[in-house]
Amino acid sequence: MKFLNTVLIVGIAGAGLTVPSVAFSQTAPEVVDSYPKQILKERAERRAAEREAARAAAAVSVPAPMAPVTAGSSPMGIEMVVINPGAGKLGSPDFEKKRARFENPLRDTYIGYQFEVSKYEITFDDWNKCVSGGGCAGHKPDDKGWGRGKRPVINVSYNDAQNFLTWLNGKTGKTYRLLSEAEWEYVARAGQDGPFSTGYDMSAQFANFDGKAPYGSGAKGAYLRKTQPVGQYEPNAFGVYDMHGNVYEWVEDCWNPDHSGALGDGAPRMDGDCKFRVMKGGSWVTHGYQTRAAARIRYVTDYRYDDYGIRIARTLN
Repeated sequence: MKFLNTVLIVGIAGAGLTVPSVAFSQTAPEVVDSYPKQILKERAERRAAEREAARAAAAVSVPAPMAPVTAGSSPMGIEMVVINPGAGKLGSPDFEKKRARFENPLRDTYIGYQFEVSKYEITFDDWNKCVSGGGCAGHKPDDKGWGRGKRPVINVSYNDAQNFLTWLNGKTGKTYRLLSEAEWEYVARAGQDGPFSTGYDMSAQFANFDGKAPYGSGAKGAYLRKTQPVGQYEPNAFGVYDMHGNVYEWVEDCWNPDHSGALGDGAPRMDGDCKFRVMKGGSWVTHGYQTRAAARIRYVTDYRYDDYGIRIARTLN
């Protein structure tokens, strides 16, 4: 902006006369905001490089052979598989694409005990046994007209899941439960470092989700718009099906906004806001990034929806 300056000249007679002086320019300093933009650019480039390095390392490494799957118990006909102790991860690294702040910080975990987990998500057939046996508070979930049978049960809340477990434990005399979040991620990754049991990419050939929105280098595929019968996709290296997609799975943990207080020993966190519980795995309606092992959402314990389901577990030693 230019300003025209004037000066006051006083004559010998004392008369004041105002005359214009030489005009000159005063330019406001330019505001430079390139510093934060540069920081963001450098951060994005660093994360991209880290992603590519992780992907390259996974591509050249020799995959661990799939261990023989050990069958577990079979409570009321629900097939279980045994999961051996081992090291895992909870949360996601900074470079993982489309991660959320709720996944901070990435924690190392160690599951120091054997446990078993249901090979499939709990189905309508499983649930119907509970209802016909006088359990589950008589709740008969709506199937949306998609069919029942071997499709995963939907429209079940965390409280409904606890009712199912109460019935099951009463029938078997054992202590079946939900997975903890740390156990869930351990099973979902099945020995992989990436966000999926398949590595760093997810496409509709591996799981039931909105295949038009794959993850990583995954190819676009079909969006089926409903659940699929359990076991339609390949199992992971632990012999467990549908950890990614199909239905969200309730876990035991109370909600915490991050993993900073997690012990990493496999136990569920009971120190958070327990009116909310964690759900994992994504579903038939979500995008690929929402099916990542680290992805997590919360809901109140009595909420039911058409992509909410359950999977059960039991500690063996």
